[in-house]
Amino acid sequence: MKIGIQTWGSNGDIRPMIALANGLQQAGHKVTLVVSSLDNRNYHAVCERLNIDYLQTPERFNFDLEAFAQLTFRMNSAQWLVALLETAFFPYEAEIYQAAKHLVSDNDLVIGHHFLYPLKLAALKQDKTFYSVTFCHGIIPTRSQAPIRFPDLGPLLNPWQWRILDFAFNLMLKEKLTRLWRAEGMPDIKSVLSDLLSSDRLDLVAVDPALCPGYLDWPPHHHACGFLNLPADADDWRIDDKLRLFLDSGPAPVYMTFGSLQQAVPDWSMQLFIDACRLVGCRAIIQTSAERYPENSELDNIYFIGKHPHQRLFPHCAAVVHHGGAGTTHSASLCGRPSIVIPFMDEQLFWGQTLEKLGIAPKSLSAKRATAAGLASRIDVVLSNQAFSERASSIGATISGSQGVMKAVQLIEHAAADIVPKCG
Repeated sequence: MKIGIQTWGSNGDIRPMIALANGLQQAGHKVTLVVSSLDNRNYHAVCERLNIDYLQTPERFNFDLEAFAQLTFRMNSAQWLVALLETAFFPYEAEIYQAAKHLVSDNDLVIGHHFLYPLKLAALKQDKTFYSVTFCHGIIPTRSQAPIRFPDLGPLLNPWQWRILDFAFNLMLKEKLTRLWRAEGMPDIKSVLSDLLSSDRLDLVAVDPALCPGYLDWPPHHHACGFLNLPADADDWRIDDKLRLFLDSGPAPVYMTFGSLQQAVPDWSMQLFIDACRLVGCRAIIQTSAERYPENSELDNIYFIGKHPHQRLFPHCAAVVHHGGAGTTHSASLCGRPSIVIPFMDEQLFWGQTLEKLGIAPKSLSAKRATAAGLASRIDVVLSNQAFSERASSIGATISGSQGVMKAVQLIEHAAADIVPKCG
C-alpha cells in the first residue's frame, strides 16, 4: 500500500511516527511522512537514512517556545491548551490541511496524530481510510479508570465523570476546533473527543500494555499496540570516550532532562537540576540547555550532555528525572530505570501517576511548585529504596523495544486488508 502519515507537535509526537513509518516500509509499503515540528527541529536526515519520503510543513513555526512555556506556571491545563492551539495550531491550520489533502490524494490510506482532525477531514472528503495514533491512554474513556484529576468512583460512576469531561471539553474547544469542519460543509459533531479527534475505525494506542493494565476495558477500536520505538541503528550516536570515563569513574548517575520542554525553560531547569544534585550529593548526567554548561563538559560530579537517543544511555543510569512525556516515560521504563516525574501539564501528570501506581516512581512534583529541595528529597527516596529499582527492572523486562511497531503494522494491515495489497 501507499500510506501517508502526518503528525504535529514536539519530538515525542514525531519520533514514534518515524518508527511506525519505518516499520511499514520494512513490511513492504511505501510511506510518506508529513511533519509539523513545534520546535522547528528537522527530521530529514533520519528519514533519509530510513528511505522515508519526508515533508516538513510549515517549514518554520513562528513560535517562541521559551516565552510560551512560562505560561505553564501561570495557567491551568485547560487555559494552557487553548493558548497553545491559538498560538501554534490555528494560525497554521490551513497549511496543515492543504498538506493533508495532498497526502490523502496521493495515498491509499492515511495515519495521523490523534489531534490532526484536518487529516481526518481530508480523508472523509476524499473517501479514504484514516487511522490515528494516540500517545497517552489517559484520554480514552473506560469504566475502570476516572479521567485525570477526577476521583476514582468505580465502574458504575466513572462513566458519568467521563461525560462531564466530554461536556467540558466541548464547551471549551468545540467552536474553535470545528471551524474548519463546518467550513468544509461537514455535519455537526456531538463530541469533540469521540467524533472529531482520533479515528473511529482504528486508533493505535502507542503505549506498552505493561503501562496500561486496563486496556481490555477500552472501546474496541482502540488497540494498545505498544511503544513505537526507532531501531537502535536509526541514530548515529555512541557513548564517546569522555562520557565512558565519567560513567566508569563512580556510581551510576541520575539522568535529568525535560525533553523538548527544556529549551523553553533553559536556565530555570538547569539551576533546578544542579542544585538538587548538590543537595543529594549524587552523580548526574544533565541534558544541557544553557550556554554556560556546554555539552561534554563537567562540573564537580555532573556531566552535561547534548541531544542524543535516550535508550543508549539510560541503562547506565540509576534513575531518570523527567517531565513525564510519553517518549521519555517509555524509554526509562523500557530500560528498567525508576523515574522522578516533574509534570508541566495534565498529560504528563497522568504519566507520573501511572508510574507511581506501578511502584517505579515516587509522587510527582509539579513544575509549578518544583524546588531543588523537593526534587532532591524524591531523588534520595528512589536511590535509597531498592524496591524502586527492583520493580523498574521487573517491568522493563516485560516491555518490548520492537514489538510495538510490529504489532501496529499487523493491526494496520489487518484493518486495511480490503484496500489494496502490499507493493510488490
